[in-house]
Amino acid sequence: MSTTAIPTNTKWWNGGRSPFNASYGKVMMWYFLMSDAFTFGAFLISYGTIRFSVNDWADPNHVFNSFPLAGHANLPLAFVSLMTFILIFSSVTMVLAVHEGHNMNRKGVEKYMILTILGGLAFLGCQAWEWTHLLTGEHIALLKDGTLSVLPTTVKSNPWGSPVAHDAMLAALQTTPHDQLVSIASTLHHSAEAGVHHDLSTVSNAELINTIKAANIEVSNVGRPAFGSYFFGITGFHGFHVFSGVVINVVMYAKTKMGHFDQRGHYEMIEKAGLYWHFVDLVWVFVFLCFYLI
Repeated sequence: MSTTAIPTNTKWWNGGRSPFNASYGKVMMWYFLMSDAFTFGAFLISYGTIRFSVNDWADPNHVFNSFPLAGHANLPLAFVSLMTFILIFSSVTMVLAVHEGHNMNRKGVEKYMILTILGGLAFLGCQAWEWTHLLTGEHIALLKDGTLSVLPTTVKSNPWGSPVAHDAMLAALQTTPHDQLVSIASTLHHSAEAGVHHDLSTVSNAELINTIKAANIEVSNVGRPAFGSYFFGITGFHGFHVFSGVVINVVMYAKTKMGHFDQRGHYEMIEKAGLYWHFVDLVWVFVFLCFYLI
């Protein structure tokens, strides 16, 4: 009967070689990213289920057609395309930072980490402008009671429903209360040419209606409130990840500046931060597809 000899002082729980040929920190980062991907996937699947279960939904070409300092020019998806370019460019600079880390070039890592941080901050600034534009925007919608009102885009109100016919809009003007007519007239662009008075509260309904008619406004039905809930919820969740990534990158830049990674003899922490940043960029591709293109 053969027996197996067991060496003395064997450490049974010492572990062996990593099955992924990667460090513990990298493996744990991949596990975290996988779990986070499931969360984003659940959100986007939920959005897609609601989006394609109805026939009417907000048209992204109308919702996202503004650009900073461009006035009222109709530029569908131009601004969000700029946001996407900024985020993708920051992913390229992060790749270069990781490459410089492999070469133990501290100055190179510092340079590209700064560019990555600036890219993240620029993206967050663009998203803040987009949110502000939607939350404070003045869009005219036909309410369920048959009157017109100015509505912003929030988690509860959605002025981006189906377009209202011109005759229906004219009929709704006749039943719209005075204060709502004042709000609508106040939103008209180029008010000086349209003959809008500064104190609109004293203007009669007939004058306000004529002013609004002359402006040839576009009116939509009230859309489904789920649009705002999903948009602000998912893009806000992604924005939080971008903000977290910027904070992580700032910490990595500071540790690089202080020479911590040179003392360790490797820049693996930069690579781990890079994995997180690339994940944030990849998620944005799916968010961009779901909200802005479909």
